Formats: sequence, structure tokens, C-alpha cells
Amino acid sequence: MNPNRPTEPPMRLADAEEINPFQLLLDLHDHAVARTPGTGLDDVLTELALSAAVVSWWTRWQPSMIHTALRAGADLTDIAEATGLDASDVLHRWRRWADVQTRLDIGGRPSVDPIEVRAIERRLGLGVVR
Repeated sequence: MNPNRPTEPPMRLADAEEINPFQLLLDLHDHAVARTPGTGLDDVLTELALSAAVVSWWTRWQPSMIHTALRAGADLTDIAEATGLDASDVLHRWRRWADVQTRLDIGGRPSVDPIEVRAIERRLGLGVVR
């Protein structure tokens, strides 16, 4: 058992966001499977908190996975089909993420290489106009 983790399931988003994202998915699954028609208020609120934390985590994580897919050669149509988003939404999420990552300084280097971002933009036929 993780000593930093509460013994009871979280009932607040702030508590749920403290859980490792992959454990969070497992907890949500286990909680949803155990739910019955007579589930009490605490259980319903816990499931809501776990679900909200999963959505929050995924929203932050998805653009980096879009970048990984683009770097691997996927096009916007491939990613749109994989995510269920419109290609314009895919592009918007990726560009917003890439703009931040290329300005983020980690030990004197950007988190994501701006040259790599420009190469992806050229491959997609986007140029560098923002």
C-alpha cells in the first residue's frame, strides 16, 4: 500500500489528482464495477471525482501523444480518427502545446525541439504561420 495515498477513495477532485494517473484509471474501473443501484452519495461523489481527474489528466496528456503520433508520421486525418476530434481541433491542441514546449527552457534547451516542430508543420503543409 502506498503510504502517501488515502485509505479511502477520494471524494474531491484535488484528492483524486494526487493519484498516479494509471492507478487512477484502475481505481475508476474498480469503483465503477463495484457500483450497484443502491450506491450511496459518497460512492457517487467518489466516482465523479475519479472521472473528473481522469478527464483532467487526459486533457493535459493528449497533446504530447498527438506530437508523438505526428513525429511517428501520422497525419491529421489519422489522429482525428484515433481521437474522435476534428482535424482542426487536433491541430489547435498540438500547436498550443508545441508553442509552450518550444519556449520551455530545461537546462538551457527547449522541452521540444523547435526544428522538429517546424519539420512537422512543413510535412503537414502548414508552414510556420501562427
